[in-house]
Amino acid sequence: MATIHVDGNSYTVDGADNLLHACLSLGLDIPYFCWHPAMGSVGACRQCAVKQYKDEEDDKGMLVMACMAPSSDGTRISIDDDEAREFRASVIEWLMINHPHDCPVCEEGGHCHLQDMTVMTGHDRRRYRFRKRTHRNQYLGPFIAHEMNRCITCYRCTRFYNDYAGGTDLGAFGANSNIYFGRYEEGTLESPFSGNLTEVCPTGVFTDQTHSQRYTRKWDMQFGPSVCHQCSVGCNISPGERYGDIRRIENRYHGEINRFFLCDRGRFGYGYVNRNDRPVEPAWRGDGQGSAVSLSVDAALDRGSDLLRDARRVIGIGSPRASLESNHQLRELVGADNFSTGIASSEWTCIQQMAELSLSTGLPTPTLREVEEHDAVLVLGEDLIQSAARVGLSVRQAILGRRGEHAGSRGIPTWNAEAIKTLGQDSRYPLYSLYPASTGLDGIAMPVPQLDPEAIARVGHAVAHCIDDASPAVPDLEAEDRDLANEIAAALLKASRPLVVSGSSMESPAILDAAGNIARALARRACNGGFMLVRREANSTGLGLMGGQTLDWALEELTEQRADAVVILENDLYQRLPSSLVEKALGQARTVIVLDHQSTDTLNQAHLSLPASSFAEADGTLVNMEGRAQRFFQVYDPGYIRPETRIRESWRWLHALKCGLQRQMVTEINLDQVTVACAEHNPGLAQIVYAAPGSSYRVRGTKLAREPHRYSGRTSMRAHLNVSEPRAPQDVDTPFTFSMEGYNGFDRPRDTVAFAWAPGWNSPQAWNKFTDEVGGHLSAGDPGVRLVEPVPGIYRYSDSVPAAFASQEGEWRVIVLPRLFGGDETSARAEPIQERAGRAELILSERDAQLLGVSPGDSLKMALNGSERTFPVHIEAGFPSGMVGLPAGAGTDFANGSWASLSLAGSDPVMSDQPAADGGEARP
Repeated sequence: MATIHVDGNSYTVDGADNLLHACLSLGLDIPYFCWHPAMGSVGACRQCAVKQYKDEEDDKGMLVMACMAPSSDGTRISIDDDEAREFRASVIEWLMINHPHDCPVCEEGGHCHLQDMTVMTGHDRRRYRFRKRTHRNQYLGPFIAHEMNRCITCYRCTRFYNDYAGGTDLGAFGANSNIYFGRYEEGTLESPFSGNLTEVCPTGVFTDQTHSQRYTRKWDMQFGPSVCHQCSVGCNISPGERYGDIRRIENRYHGEINRFFLCDRGRFGYGYVNRNDRPVEPAWRGDGQGSAVSLSVDAALDRGSDLLRDARRVIGIGSPRASLESNHQLRELVGADNFSTGIASSEWTCIQQMAELSLSTGLPTPTLREVEEHDAVLVLGEDLIQSAARVGLSVRQAILGRRGEHAGSRGIPTWNAEAIKTLGQDSRYPLYSLYPASTGLDGIAMPVPQLDPEAIARVGHAVAHCIDDASPAVPDLEAEDRDLANEIAAALLKASRPLVVSGSSMESPAILDAAGNIARALARRACNGGFMLVRREANSTGLGLMGGQTLDWALEELTEQRADAVVILENDLYQRLPSSLVEKALGQARTVIVLDHQSTDTLNQAHLSLPASSFAEADGTLVNMEGRAQRFFQVYDPGYIRPETRIRESWRWLHALKCGLQRQMVTEINLDQVTVACAEHNPGLAQIVYAAPGSSYRVRGTKLAREPHRYSGRTSMRAHLNVSEPRAPQDVDTPFTFSMEGYNGFDRPRDTVAFAWAPGWNSPQAWNKFTDEVGGHLSAGDPGVRLVEPVPGIYRYSDSVPAAFASQEGEWRVIVLPRLFGGDETSARAEPIQERAGRAELILSERDAQLLGVSPGDSLKMALNGSERTFPVHIEAGFPSGMVGLPAGAGTDFANGSWASLSLAGSDPVMSDQPAADGGEARP
């Protein structure tokens, strides 16, 4: 710690910080542009100038840049010194010389860091009267819009995109005062983290293209603190709504998870909420095939209750994309013995296995913040950029952390970004990624061969045996694999904080067993390591703690007519199991009731469908892969702008159906009651009641505001319906109001922050006012509560070492590979995500491509059990022979581990395992 003196006041700060960081953490305002808490200092903009004095006797001092000056003990500075203020005012004036001053039409208006800084420095007159430099803008894809004329050359964009996120297709071109930030040619930005440019850029150079289509100023949007539903990481988000549509999603700061950054699927994948084909009224289809007839709420509940009451046995199929509360209410409706999690058996086996491993290996599950502190990483069977992109970004920071180690040994502070980068060069901690295909982290990983799932598991078991010979040895291991295992084991043992990462992408219990053995072996070495297991969906971990039967079991119960009615919760079964199995099961059911917020193939098979709320219209609890329960809150009431809609939270529909089934009046119910009931009935979920404040929470006696205090136009929003403005919706479920009337400040610590605003800070930099220190944790603590902690001292090694993979003549084993864009059930329905995803391609090895006579650009026909699909082919040199890689979301008829035949589109399947001679067609 250090004591610094600022304008005559003494403060105790962390001596490792620079002066800018220290002053901002103290709540003192200093303008800045190029500095960013996650990326350190480069001193490029000169905006954060302060006057520094040698000692008490010095009355002249000198100007220093606060971001490049250490907060050493005894440092004396002045922020309010006249010379410093004049210098900062002149800096922003010259930075603004070529700026178009187009705030009224700029999409950053109202949450622009440049606007905040011009006000803070007092710059309000433009003296430059000459011709301005202009640039041509580029098309950068469906996510990001480009307006280079607004650039002030702070270099934040390239520092984030290239240095922090590892992108290679965005750069700075030019020299002196004529710098252009863009691609070498127009085209879609390739980084899966490109959307962060919209918040990293302090001006309007990079803006949200998905927001442009229906633009609304930040102060005219209604917000709710929410949790991303697109994967299991659990990043915190702030969705903004206007006129009943989500207009954009911004990062919501969480000191242990996402901190400042989101992946592009989480930021831009919300389009499914705004689709015009969403179900908005209860519908009756009679035989489940005909055209739908709209019903009133009461008629739908009466008909649904009668159908369930007349059924012999009712099965409930839950969903890992639905809240714990909704899944619990479904289980209460049908009974615990009749509840299915809605997850296929192959995935459910892995989920249960991961739940046991998280408890029993002796290593804790790190948060994303803690991941960045590890100094060796082994990834088994996961492409983190595709399956859990935000984890991949944190792993990248961990691997690059070696630069900071080198700098520290030479006395260079960790915030001096350019010095650390120059000194570190290509110095990195070891990262080993064992996977069948190339991955998004290969550029910083150690070179290893691409391996089939069995080989990954066998090498993993060998690594565990090298670390602790009590772990089973692997028989008949290839010499190359044995050498690789020895190399990985040595790297993990040398590290002070090794990290093992695996997951369910391969749906391979053998890989999970191997990862668990490595974690146990490291724990026995008493290392300060970590063990992280990636799940597939937002609430996969939560359902693993809740328990239930598999989806296969539910379909079998219906097919064998041991049940004649089914209630399906927010789950498209066609996305999980082959369509033939789903159709047969639903066809046998006398009653099919579906609750969903999307018009899926499953919903179209329903006799009765009920319109469910999406994450933007509902409240509930999710449990992320870390085992952290988090609450997401409703952003808007869908019935306020569109009174014709009958959208309700799934847990409300299910409560009403249960009351009707029991011939009782439908009683009032709120979120607190459902959450408490869920916690009481599920011992593993007992702590979820502490995930967020209840509906009675108040600050200064008032509820919390969802709308900024400048929110305008509410009185005219429904004028086309009625000139008499109705009362704003009343929220009985949460501590928030659907209005600007409520608390929205930062001086009273709270962890449920709908949007970040502070006097003088309208941009995302306002989050600095809500944290205990810049880049630290929220002042009231980070949201959520951990439900899963490891139990020390349980070291039962698995001895299930799989045999080596054996190919089959004329068939290829299918490996379903996770896909960031287009690989999940909901965001794949958003148009920008569909455009970004492109066509799904099959991956083949060079040897198999030669066997099939396939060249790049050709299409292959894949056949299995009567199902056929045609895909373009991608040939990858190192991909394992005898296997075919199928991207997730391309169809469920070809499941992980199934064997399919392949042929050129329009030809017969290839039956020989010998490559054709002279590059001709393979012999049938």
